[in-house]
Amino acid sequence: MARRFLAAVVALAAASVVMNPTGAQASPPGTKDVTAVLFEWNFASVARECTTTLGPAGYGYVQVSPPAEHIQGPQWWTSYQPVSYRIAGRLGDRTAFQTMVNTCHAAGVKVVVDTVINHMSAGGGTGTGGSAYGKYSYPGLYSAPDFDDCTGRISDYQDRWNVQHCELVGLADLDTSESYVRGAIAGYLNDLLSLGVDGFRIDAAKHMDAADLANIKSRLDNPSAYWKQEVIHGSGEAVQPTEYTSNGDVQEFRYAYDLKRVFNNENLAYLKNYGEGWGYLSSGVSGVFVDNHDTERNGSTLSYKDNANYTLANVFMLAWPYGAPDINSGYEFSDHDAGPPNGGRVNTCWQDGWKCQHNWPEIRSMVGFRNATRGQPVTDWWDNGGDAIAFGRGSKGFVAINHEPGSLSRTYQTSLAAGTYCDVQNNRAVTVNSSGQFTATLGSNAALAIYAGKSGC
Repeated sequence: MARRFLAAVVALAAASVVMNPTGAQASPPGTKDVTAVLFEWNFASVARECTTTLGPAGYGYVQVSPPAEHIQGPQWWTSYQPVSYRIAGRLGDRTAFQTMVNTCHAAGVKVVVDTVINHMSAGGGTGTGGSAYGKYSYPGLYSAPDFDDCTGRISDYQDRWNVQHCELVGLADLDTSESYVRGAIAGYLNDLLSLGVDGFRIDAAKHMDAADLANIKSRLDNPSAYWKQEVIHGSGEAVQPTEYTSNGDVQEFRYAYDLKRVFNNENLAYLKNYGEGWGYLSSGVSGVFVDNHDTERNGSTLSYKDNANYTLANVFMLAWPYGAPDINSGYEFSDHDAGPPNGGRVNTCWQDGWKCQHNWPEIRSMVGFRNATRGQPVTDWWDNGGDAIAFGRGSKGFVAINHEPGSLSRTYQTSLAAGTYCDVQNNRAVTVNSSGQFTATLGSNAALAIYAGKSGC
């Protein structure tokens, strides 16, 4: 009965799409493109943070962890094994989720949901919301015919069929070529849209055919909702990120990998043409980050454990006009599998292991810089051939980063109008003369950032 009803709903939704065709939304719409990714924060804590920090700082979006009912267990990755599409996970129920969306919207912050639609669980049991399930049996939602025929693990990333039809780490792989499955997934996303959600991060997008995702997106009540896809680049692999850009943004993992190498072992001077000049996806369809919940754990990128290198990399990302940036904000861990402190409740930042990177002064202050300089080109580049760089953003801003072991004193040339500006990195006044120049001293592993409209500290 539930399945026949859902099929009817899907048919109606498909008819409405035909009458209202829309294109993919590339990069977050609006004037604020920075997303705070509050990894494994519960919904009540996210709501409070939207009001106290994210809205006032100028964040455009908050990304929340998967809200669907999932397998039980304290580990973080249990959130990525859904057993139903009810909002009934450890982070909060439907009411808490709705309150969070409304509260964040009232603070001027839009909401992106991390959605797990490639697969279900790896076993059977009772979910966080009380639903009974088996690996290929999710009553009222999916049964064995809704899963791909390959029931073995993915073993060959050079083989497209293997990547997109076999099981990611043993998780039951949905057959997203099937109309019913597409409709069920669209039904889940439409439910989230009905609660006011503004967009989605599509987990494990690489493991679904881009055409399948396009079909699912076409069934949405708002097909132009923001769409950010996890497609990890692998040199020579069968499935490539470029295949997915017609659907929306794609997360550019190479950006994060290379930032780690440059900040740890190479020269910041190399960053002069960072982005497309390094062979990445075009800026308008790229989601970028210094780290995310996976890469901080597998060591492929920088993380909070890298101290100044990590902080300065985030400062650079927010100052540099490539892609739409995510700021990862999670918690301390020594155990790769450890779930969130207090079950996801954040009583206050920087306690109980919560790192709150989005609220580090050096990072938070650059959100305003990015908003103020949006659309401005890179100008007045300077470097010392090593680990000290500086550049402007047209007539709107200027940033300098000293990653050298000693302090740096020099006079910088900018395209800023004469006047006094607030260096938001150091909470000090900087005076630009009539020639667009200013002189400043930067300590080792420090940055400076000034921008139009921010005169007083």
